Amino acid sequence: MKVDVLLGLQWGDEGKGKVVDVLTPKYDVVARFQGGPNAGHTLEFNGEKYVLRSIPSGIFQGGKINVIGNGVVLDPLLFKQEAEALAASGHDITRQLYISKKAHLILPTHRILDAAYEAAKGAGKIGTTGKGIGPTYTDKVSRNGIRVGDLLHNFEEKYAAAKAKHEAILRALNYSYDITELEAQWLDALNYLKRFHLIDSEHIVNHLLDEGKAILAEGAQGTMLDIDFGSYPFVTSSNTICAGCCVGLGVAPRRVGEVYGIFKAYCTRVGSGPFPTELHDETGDLIGERGHEFGAVTGRKRRCGWIDLVALKYAVMINGVTQLIMMKSDVLDTFETIKACVAYKVNGEETTEFPFEINDQVEPIYVELPGWQTDLTHMLSEDEFPEEFNAYLSFLEDELGVPIKIVSVGPDRKQTIIRYTE
Repeated sequence: MKVDVLLGLQWGDEGKGKVVDVLTPKYDVVARFQGGPNAGHTLEFNGEKYVLRSIPSGIFQGGKINVIGNGVVLDPLLFKQEAEALAASGHDITRQLYISKKAHLILPTHRILDAAYEAAKGAGKIGTTGKGIGPTYTDKVSRNGIRVGDLLHNFEEKYAAAKAKHEAILRALNYSYDITELEAQWLDALNYLKRFHLIDSEHIVNHLLDEGKAILAEGAQGTMLDIDFGSYPFVTSSNTICAGCCVGLGVAPRRVGEVYGIFKAYCTRVGSGPFPTELHDETGDLIGERGHEFGAVTGRKRRCGWIDLVALKYAVMINGVTQLIMMKSDVLDTFETIKACVAYKVNGEETTEFPFEINDQVEPIYVELPGWQTDLTHMLSEDEFPEEFNAYLSFLEDELGVPIKIVSVGPDRKQTIIRYTE
């Protein structure tokens, strides 16, 4: 068997959680391979809304194994809050959830360092969520991190050493803080974390594949936030692309199968950073209003704009996408005309390749397509799609060179239309 990978192709918030939930019935295992609790995956069904930050989105499908892989950074306190909220709503996850011993822990001082570093940047802020993700990955690559497995090996000594290093940095930054209450809650959450299966995930995942189990790897954030290939430095701290699955779960490239690429029918971005197709007008406000574009974890308002096919083609290329999934199609239901960016003008020259750096000088070149001006939310099959919407889908498939297999026409799991059946 192979691992199928599902990931976002834009700047995050594409709707990955809902799609994982929809696809999970055909898989035995769902595994998160990177990111931290700054990424919220929203799912809606049976009149209820759930936001998952660290726990894989397959947790709602009974009997499925869910794995938090080694590429994830985990905050025990936020994890405890998330797991307890699920338990309160009737979802006991202790038997279904497995956590890699090699996943790194977000310490209380990581959160404080995150705030201190952001404050020191002044006007050059990245727009971090303040969850300690960046400092945790920094410690990981500088070989100073603490992993979940360390809870079973000399943890107190390792934690004291890491905390002392962080506090020395905070003193040098002259940053004032009080860690007392946060640390007490965090240490209590460690005991809660120990209730779960702490595993050597790379062995377990490969054994499951050898046994013929179907595995879906779930990515967080989006391709354009990848630490190497995103709009650097306004990116996250991990590899959000398909290759991140290999290092985030310990599977060989030859074991990767289908690559599902998720994108919205338009574009959004949270926080700072370049956004060539951003709309600073009533159209952008209307997209945001109709799409309820506010961060699932942070509550921050998302910036909105037309779809960017230069960035999307780039994402399809570096991920090796085999199937596309388009989300929030219904948000554009009321528009008479819809625009799509097909090229950039950079320093007076037109290009269809994503450049080394995006800045205010990058000018999007648009084509216009007729809107469908039809309510898609009640449609149950593609046979009901209006001609203009089918034309939009065909246009995107021609531009991207990959079929759009699934179309979402609303937030509920039932509002999901599969266009190509196997």
